[in-house]
Amino acid sequence: MSEDELIACIDWVAHGFEIVHSVFPGWTFAAVDAVAAYGVHGALLLGDRHPISEQLTDWREALSGFSVELVRDDGLRRSGHARHVLGGPLRALGFLVEELARYPASKPLGAGEIVTTGTLTEAMPAIAGQTWNTQLVGIDIRGLRLRLQ
Repeated sequence: MSEDELIACIDWVAHGFEIVHSVFPGWTFAAVDAVAAYGVHGALLLGDRHPISEQLTDWREALSGFSVELVRDDGLRRSGHARHVLGGPLRALGFLVEELARYPASKPLGAGEIVTTGTLTEAMPAIAGQTWNTQLVGIDIRGLRLRLQ
């Protein structure tokens, strides 16, 4: 599917803050190991939903060109860009659609499903007591604040 076809299938977008977890020491594992461990997702903080059907062209452009800054309360920063996820969130979604189509036993994506497209920054250790903030540039979506307890 083209990016225009993909974005026409999306009802809304939101900024997410994912907490990942690994049972593997030093985060050393192959993709098959992550599957065997039932993934590395621990939790997902989802920001405000932004309906996109009225401005598909604007959202398509924003989704391919925005950047994000991840900032810890002590000033540590990590930067990321939409292209860090397989070339952009829409391309990542396209990859998923194509991969599902390659396997007859897999169901295609359906209405109401939430798809996360992957991290834009380096995954950082999250420790109780820390506060993390995100700032997005080039897209009309507010950043998030996460306080770990």
